[in-house]
Amino acid sequence: MKILIYGAGVIGSLYAALLSGAGMDVTVYARGKRLQELQTKGLLYKEKGSVKKADVIVISSLTSDECFDYIFLTVRENQLMSALSELKHNISPTIVTMVNSLDKYEKWEDICGKGRILPAFPGAGGSLTEGVLDAGLTPQIIQPTTIGRTDGRENRLAEIFAKAHIPYQIVNDMHSWQICHLGMVVPIADAYYEAKDPEHAGKDFSLMKETANRIKMNFRCIRHKNITLSPAKMNIFLILPTVLTAVILGFVFRSEFGNRFMYQHSMKAPDEMRRLHDQFYSYINEQIK
Repeated sequence: MKILIYGAGVIGSLYAALLSGAGMDVTVYARGKRLQELQTKGLLYKEKGSVKKADVIVISSLTSDECFDYIFLTVRENQLMSALSELKHNISPTIVTMVNSLDKYEKWEDICGKGRILPAFPGAGGSLTEGVLDAGLTPQIIQPTTIGRTDGRENRLAEIFAKAHIPYQIVNDMHSWQICHLGMVVPIADAYYEAKDPEHAGKDFSLMKETANRIKMNFRCIRHKNITLSPAKMNIFLILPTVLTAVILGFVFRSEFGNRFMYQHSMKAPDEMRRLHDQFYSYINEQIK
């Protein structure tokens, strides 16, 4: 199995290490400072207290005739269009898009070629410090790696994840799943940006209460437009009293999970999250009219 990871940040690096560790032929496409780190030191990652080196190939350019079974697109939302424009010249049949976005996937295929997009979303988080990856997969009960059902290719991808011990789920409507995901993560990121002390935002109960209320209102708007909440467990935000949800959020914000999978990403990608904030609420308002 030959795989290209396009984007060598936290997410791309983690999946590259996991897939390589499962015996797959993994190439990482990187640029800038990250390219220099990978060329000099290799893909270093922490595992059980020690630093290991993943067996990957590192490239800085992509030829049109090099074919991969899957290209994992692990870039930020504002880098998506330029990445797809470059990948349209490559002959690889399937691009697994692991990107936060509200776009319809047909829009992406208009750029890179019809039938090439296999939508997915990572279940992972962490950090890169001095070229060393310290990241992990989110617990399966919270958010496994999510794959959109398409034309059967998702089943082969699921087999690859299983071989690499990456928890996954397959959903029937990936676009709706993405909308629901943003309905939750946008208010969470906003809470960090609005907090006087972002690292300890979970201690501010009034902020947690406002965040809980925003999530509930987002899901009400989404459901009002006949979009089924996905996964179904998101309905719990509509059932629980706002105060109880605020207490739970405060606990999560203060936990190691919150620090690793929520705080670090929000603080390292504020431009992306604020862009997604604008896109999400613009989308919701347009749908209501």
